[in-house]
Amino acid sequence: MNNSKPNHRGGDFRDFLDESGLRAEVETRALKQAVSLQLKRLLAESALTKADMAARMKTSRAAVDRLLDESNPSLTLHTLGKAARVLGCKIRLDLERA
Repeated sequence: MNNSKPNHRGGDFRDFLDESGLRAEVETRALKQAVSLQLKRLLAESALTKADMAARMKTSRAAVDRLLDESNPSLTLHTLGKAARVLGCKIRLDLERA
């Protein structure tokens, strides 16, 4: 019986995503999910309701729900900026080569 670790065969998941043309979409959705989770945490820490946040952002409650919806990849920097200001934060954006 051979107890050695089996050899890894094939490429990694990024290779699969690249080959199927899905990598950009998957990374975009993951980024939106991370932003939404961070906004939810900050909202809870601030003790604001979604309605309070919407009023301070001068937008609708539905718009705040979309902003906090992890599965909705739609997000503008303008909306994110308004949310950040309401939550007492600033946005830090970084671009790096793929």
